[in-house]
Amino acid sequence: MGEPIARHVLQSGFNVVGVDTSPTLIALCQARFPGGEWRLGDMRQLALGRRFEGLLAWDSFFHLDAANQRAMFLRFAAHAQPGAPLLFTSGPGHGEAIGEYCGEPLYHASLDPAEYRQLLSAHGFRVLSHLVEDPDCGGRTVWLADYRP
Repeated sequence: MGEPIARHVLQSGFNVVGVDTSPTLIALCQARFPGGEWRLGDMRQLALGRRFEGLLAWDSFFHLDAANQRAMFLRFAAHAQPGAPLLFTSGPGHGEAIGEYCGEPLYHASLDPAEYRQLLSAHGFRVLSHLVEDPDCGGRTVWLADYRP
């Protein structure tokens, strides 16, 4: 829904292109941030034909199963300019879990950290930071890499 990350990026003078499968969330972003570019779509089929100065998959990427997460690294590489940071959240270790959001079940999956490192490297990304269950980010496990093809 664009809060707080899209707001921060836009207020910092950068452009935002946001993609989500939820028409409700895209409409909310369009209403809140009309200066952004909001697209209804599935990240697993993302093919924008553009490269970006930064990529963000915050609280989204880990809703994909393991096979789809592995495939996303090719999509990330296809959309990153050289030097672009990639920031994403994952689980702390390999596994699957079903959480809850607004009373509905919500799927989460994560690969082993060693596999994330291998996938990042194989697709031209260099790990800059990996924080497991970072208390400054609400207990999220955060990855920061940059694209070095």
